[in-house]
Amino acid sequence: MATDDVPRRRDGPRLPLGAGRGIRVRTAAIGIVLAGYAWAAGSTTPLTPTALVFVLIPGVVLASIACWWPPERIPPPDRLDIVGVSYWAICVAALFEWEASAYKDNSLPWHPSLTDLINPLLEPHIIKSTAFLVWMLVGWALVRR
Repeated sequence: MATDDVPRRRDGPRLPLGAGRGIRVRTAAIGIVLAGYAWAAGSTTPLTPTALVFVLIPGVVLASIACWWPPERIPPPDRLDIVGVSYWAICVAALFEWEASAYKDNSLPWHPSLTDLINPLLEPHIIKSTAFLVWMLVGWALVRR
C-alpha cells in the first residue's frame, strides 16, 4: 500500500563463514519454545485467570522490547494511497456494523455475530494453538517494524 516508495536497506553486517548456523539454531530454539508456549496456552479454558496470564506474558515481553530496544523506523511515505486505505476502512466498518447489529438484535440465529461464527472453528486445540502462535508472531512483526 504505502511502502512501495520506501527504500529498503540491503547493507547489513557481513557475518563470518559459519556464523549463520548459530543464528539458525537460535531461531529454531525460539520457534520451538514459542510453539510449546502456544500449545500450552491453547490448552487453557477461555476467560479464566490462567488464560489471562498466558495472554499477558507475551504482551508484556513485546511491550518491554518495544520500549527498551526500539527498531530503526521506516520513514513515513510522502503520500498515502487513498484507494488502499478506503478498502481497509470499508472492511473494518462492515465488520463493526456486523458485530454491532448482532449485539443490538441479541444475536439471534438468523443474524449471528462474527464471534458466534468463528468460535466453533477455534474449538480444536491445534487450531487454537496455531491462532495463538500467529497472534504472537504478528505482535513480534509489529514490534520489529
